[in-house]
Formats: sequence, C-alpha cells, structure tokens
Amino acid sequence: LYYQVLNFAMIVSSALMIWKGLIVVTGSESPIVVVLSGSMEPAFHRGDLLFLTNFHDDPIRAGEIIVFKVEGRDIPIVHRVIKIHEKENGNIKFLTKGDNNEVDDRGLYKEGQNWLEKKDVVGRARGFLPYVGMVTIIMNDYPKFKYALLAVMGAYVLLKRES
Repeated sequence: LYYQVLNFAMIVSSALMIWKGLIVVTGSESPIVVVLSGSMEPAFHRGDLLFLTNFHDDPIRAGEIIVFKVEGRDIPIVHRVIKIHEKENGNIKFLTKGDNNEVDDRGLYKEGQNWLEKKDVVGRARGFLPYVGMVTIIMNDYPKFKYALLAVMGAYVLLKRES
C-alpha cells in the first residue's frame, strides 16, 4: 500500500513539474487552454486544445489570435486582435473580436476599458489539437462524471500491482 501511495504521489508531482516546466519554456501562465465557446469558428471550434506562448519582447500584431483575461472574469477569452493603437511613448493597446461575433469585444472588457494592454494577455495561439479539450468541457458540464473518472483513475493507480 505504501508503494502504491508513493507511486500515485510521483505521478501527481511529475504532472505538476511538467506543467511548471511548460510555463517557464513558453512564458505563459497558462501554456495550454481549451476553447470553450464557438466565438472563434471557423478558426477554432469548441473543445479545441490551444498551445500558447507569451514572449514579452515579441510585439502583438493585428490578425493574431490571443488569449486574454479581463478583470471580473475568471475564464480567459480566445479572440483575434483586430486593431492596434500605438502611442508615441511606445505604449501599445489593442482591440479584439471573435471571428464568429458581430461586434468587437469592448462589451467584454471591464467597465470603462476600451482597449487591452500587454498585461491582459495570457498568451498567443501557436498551435492546436482539434476537439481534444472536449474531455475538459464534459467534466465541467457534468461534475459527477469528473468525480467518477478521478475515482476510477485513483483506484487504478492505488490498486495496480507492479510485476
């Protein structure tokens, strides 16, 4: 039993180390995100898994797909940069919009905010795997499924015998 608990702890700590390593390598606080809505169709669909980078010396350009967080919202948003506003002092602000949306994102930003800044960006989309994130969406939509899956995985790790 001690060996199985230790094995389970090693699996969890390995996953955490891989996640923290990805954060360091990509420069993004969240190097992998799941598209949760259809606002970016046809570029990305609900359930697509996005790989992000966030290198601060690389300027953001119009047309890029970024992931950003807004004050008052817990879930990051995946949308395309449609306008760049650069001031003479070098400060850059930008406006985003979902490809499948009729209007820009000013209604999603915090009250009184009309532009995003670099500090709001979680990362930029660099690649994706289609529909791999549907597992995450299903687990969020059906919490009982999530707990059952976690229980089965935990039981498997704890009860599995090494040969």
